Amino acid sequence: MKEKPLYTVDVPFTVEFYDVDSMNVVWHGNYVKYMEKARCVLLDKLGFGYKEMVKHGYAFPVTTINLKYVRSLRFGEKAVVRTCLMEYENKIRILYEILDENGKIATKAESNQMALKLDTWESEFETPKVFIDKIEKILGEENK
Repeated sequence: MKEKPLYTVDVPFTVEFYDVDSMNVVWHGNYVKYMEKARCVLLDKLGFGYKEMVKHGYAFPVTTINLKYVRSLRFGEKAVVRTCLMEYENKIRILYEILDENGKIATKAESNQMALKLDTWESEFETPKVFIDKIEKILGEENK
């Protein structure tokens, strides 16, 4: 990763049988599922997971996902999703690296999410203050 992440969470997982195709490798669409699971962990650790968003009247739908498959993961393999918050003021931008059990990159990805006010279903072009405050508190504590 060339950019410096603001906050990083590693989420380990094991490739389950139901995630693989007939060639015993992870079906390509399941990498997005791994990213979503890791994104939930990241947002929960930042204090603004999906339940907290709704409590404050917001949703953060995914607006873009970009993936680059480097190598396949196989059934039973242990892996990690390295999930890195890169930007949060106008959108939530997260970079992902899915690493195999040897630390080699299997997939690189990026997702963007934008705030949506639930009572009006209108897009917000700035991240809500409540989310910014939570992130800046955590980032401030980590930099002490």
